[in-house]
Amino acid sequence: MPLSEITNVRAAPVNAARRLAKRSFRNSDRRFLAEGPQAVREALGRPGSVVELFATAEAGERHPELLKGAAAADLPIHRVSGSVMASIAQTVTPQGLVAVCRFLDVPLALDPAPRLVALLAEVRDPGNAGTVIRVADAAGADAVVLTRSSVDVYNPKCARASAGSVFHLPVTVEADLPATVEALRAAGVQILAADGAGPDDLDTLDDAGDLTAPTAWLFGNEAWGLPAELRALADRVVRVPIHGRAESLNLATAAAVCLYASARAHRRPARP
Repeated sequence: MPLSEITNVRAAPVNAARRLAKRSFRNSDRRFLAEGPQAVREALGRPGSVVELFATAEAGERHPELLKGAAAADLPIHRVSGSVMASIAQTVTPQGLVAVCRFLDVPLALDPAPRLVALLAEVRDPGNAGTVIRVADAAGADAVVLTRSSVDVYNPKCARASAGSVFHLPVTVEADLPATVEALRAAGVQILAADGAGPDDLDTLDDAGDLTAPTAWLFGNEAWGLPAELRALADRVVRVPIHGRAESLNLATAAAVCLYASARAHRRPARP
């Protein structure tokens, strides 16, 4: 039987979804929005993540496999008009699909010890945080940890910037950085802080084989980087070498370089 279309922007399920644009309601409901076909696809691929799905008729025709997947999981599917979708979506040009999802964050697992972790300290920009989550996923990291003073990982822009990677790897939020560093070090994980003025050079560490150890990379705020008290938590402070005339690298680019350097080192055949 075809789904009836919701055209009233004040309908109860629409109101419940729209309020998740605000952090206070996300926290109280323990739910957030995943918008667009890519995010919805990845959300459906993590069983138990999706609560319900909103879709326009046009989006349903373009992506019938997503509606079939939601139906197979026995999830509520709301067919909505374009105006209703626009009231829920957080983008200027909605793609016609929004999933309401349960919070995903988990405590950092240390048994077995992780091989590669991204630690985000006081990272405030949701686009940067989401991009680092995506990079960490691509590099095969075991986890991403955000400190208490970092951006809300469920911010719509952060979730979109992760391109679905937030559903792929464990994410820990509201972490106490000194306690997390202490626990990682006790588990045999070295702490490397990325800083443009660091005394250690990334290429030199790689050449010396120092990146083969389990590593947690510590990344700081976009504007002011890592203050001295956070750099002091690290075993080494590492700079990415600048071979051209650029003044520096932005956070997401530096994270990509550092995480991939470790991922490559971890996969390199052992030296005889």
